Amino acid sequence: MKGCDASVIISSNATNKAEKDHADNLSLAGDGFDTVIKAKAAVDAVPSCRNKVSCADVLAMATRDVISLAGGPSYAVELGRLDGLGSTAASVGGKLPQPNFNVNQLTSLFASNGLSQTDMIALSAAHTLGFSHCTRFANRIYDFGGRSGAVDPSLNRTYVTQLQAMCPRNVDADVAINMDPVTPRTFDNQYFRNLRLGMGLFTSDQVLHDDARSRPTVDNWAGNSGVFNSAFVAAITRLGRVGAKTSRSQGNIRRDCSTFN
Repeated sequence: MKGCDASVIISSNATNKAEKDHADNLSLAGDGFDTVIKAKAAVDAVPSCRNKVSCADVLAMATRDVISLAGGPSYAVELGRLDGLGSTAASVGGKLPQPNFNVNQLTSLFASNGLSQTDMIALSAAHTLGFSHCTRFANRIYDFGGRSGAVDPSLNRTYVTQLQAMCPRNVDADVAINMDPVTPRTFDNQYFRNLRLGMGLFTSDQVLHDDARSRPTVDNWAGNSGVFNSAFVAAITRLGRVGAKTSRSQGNIRRDCSTFN
């Protein structure tokens, strides 16, 4: 949680609960971590490349490749990061956007990392891929606002019915669903089209269209994938600079991405 330093790949052990095991990170796909670990091992298997490429850089490039392979833009990844020296679940609290955040809270959190509101809206569209556990949005589809049987009025009613079918009351905490119900395996601007239809999975998604300050950007990108892609590339490039370690006093190059040297 101290920046783009691959701290999220570190595994917990008997004496330390690492970032990846904090509740906010449990929806991160384990096979994604495994892919980065294997890619780093493959690079280090070449004698001339050993201990020259950080896990942080591999993670940044893997992120780019997933986006591109899923139909999104490809882009040059800035390199030269070192791997962080710490990873604790306790450090996560207050550092990640929560599913119930409003635009003010989202904008403030991103601003604390040097990112603009436009960056925030663009990066929120990462929810066009991936999944979420039902527990992260159950408060919107059951007894909203503490009122028995109520649902969040900002949600599309057909979508509510679909969500309730996939996530019934008291569902197993491990059950997860796609965040984008229309094109869940494609990186595209469908995320913004969904918001216009009241189909943002989290409150923090739907507020981007419901708030008059962010709505024009949502509407623009819903109708123009090229403009969105350009904004996303600019935003994720800036995100990749947040807290990047470049000094040996700040980090190193791990031999195994899942453990410290």
